[in-house]
Amino acid sequence: MYLEKLSLVNFKNIDAETFSFEKKINCFVGNNGVGKTNVLDAIYYLSFTKSYFNPVATQNIKHNEDFFVIEGDYMLHERTEKIICSLKKGQKKMLKRNGKVYERFSEHIGQFPLVIISPADRDLITEGSENRRKFMDGVISQQNKEYLKAVIAYGKIISQRNALLKFFAANRTFDALNLKVYNEQLIQYGTIIHEKRKEFLEKFTPIFNEKYQVISNAKEEVNLYYKSQLNEMSFNDLLDKNLEKDKVLQYTSVGIHKDDLSFLIGDYPVKKFGSQGQQKSYLVALKLAQFEFIKKQSEITPILLLDDIFDKLDEHRVSQIISLVNNDEFGQIFITDTHFERTEEVVKQSNKPYQIFNL
Repeated sequence: MYLEKLSLVNFKNIDAETFSFEKKINCFVGNNGVGKTNVLDAIYYLSFTKSYFNPVATQNIKHNEDFFVIEGDYMLHERTEKIICSLKKGQKKMLKRNGKVYERFSEHIGQFPLVIISPADRDLITEGSENRRKFMDGVISQQNKEYLKAVIAYGKIISQRNALLKFFAANRTFDALNLKVYNEQLIQYGTIIHEKRKEFLEKFTPIFNEKYQVISNAKEEVNLYYKSQLNEMSFNDLLDKNLEKDKVLQYTSVGIHKDDLSFLIGDYPVKKFGSQGQQKSYLVALKLAQFEFIKKQSEITPILLLDDIFDKLDEHRVSQIISLVNNDEFGQIFITDTHFERTEEVVKQSNKPYQIFNL
């Protein structure tokens, strides 16, 4: 699979632009602020129907405009697939594949697999557990539709249960039967999600460890530990045990929406004990492991986006990544950088067809 052509209208700070791409390596070079990352984000948008960098859809529309359109022509299984994503202020976002409108965006996830490596990934280490849950969910969902449906359903039920708890508090009442209906659904979907996350990490962790060793030439072991309240007791028991607490707090305080992923180097958290270099290697290894995992599961080679990676990694780590790219494991790659000569020198090492766009 590869992206043949991309057309943008009023996406972020881009007026109108059309690109025709090389099958292997495509680079966007220019000063900061010219829109390099926005082009990568538009490609991401076509795979996930949302921005990687800004979750507020209307903020992806160029200033003083009231709509955006992103159009991509892909080659998939030897046929052209046209994807169009558009949004007009005050209206619902629209996604079309070959002229047919998707009823649910979730049906599109995983059809055009993609992995992005960006400086923003540092949030995986430094920020809260929600980022790490999203990482797990994003990897699993690209190749497991039932999992994605369970995650979406679970989120809706949590919102409904929380609203009911607030209603109980406001009206000084309690309806155990009504609450039980939500509990049963939470248990159903939450148990599915918990089991799939465990299965995922059993397969993913060895791949991640291997990638880390290659990128860093490190001797230390790295590991991922899945922290979940459901590791200790059943979901039903958790809800029963915390019912009075939930009534006081007026929200659901336990469940798989509290899960986390511990990033360990040796036996210690990489956030506290990893050097900057180790943390960078950790993040790149996570994303390259994500790439390999999705490729194996979907049997489609994902598109790889490398945003500003040469500025954020030292020369050794970049050369290690390029050596990985130099084998035929990877398909189409998009790179942003601020230095033309540096970019050209690096991509030449790959011995793959490439083109560079000056923005």
